[in-house]
Amino acid sequence: MSTVQEIESALSRLSPEEMRQVRDWLEQQLEDRLEMTAAFEAGIVRSETEMGAGLRPRTRP
Repeated sequence: MSTVQEIESALSRLSPEEMRQVRDWLEQQLEDRLEMTAAFEAGIVRSETEMGAGLRPRTRP
């Protein structure tokens, strides 16, 4: 069994709250590895502006 299969199997036994905790952790890990380019930063600013103006709802609280 591969490591990915072992992780998938373990994840399938988690409660919804535990899955959210893992998702949040994984998102943080992925975010930490992103390269902050000028284009990426501009996209963040644009999205924040749109959300602030009510043009784009947040997908998660």
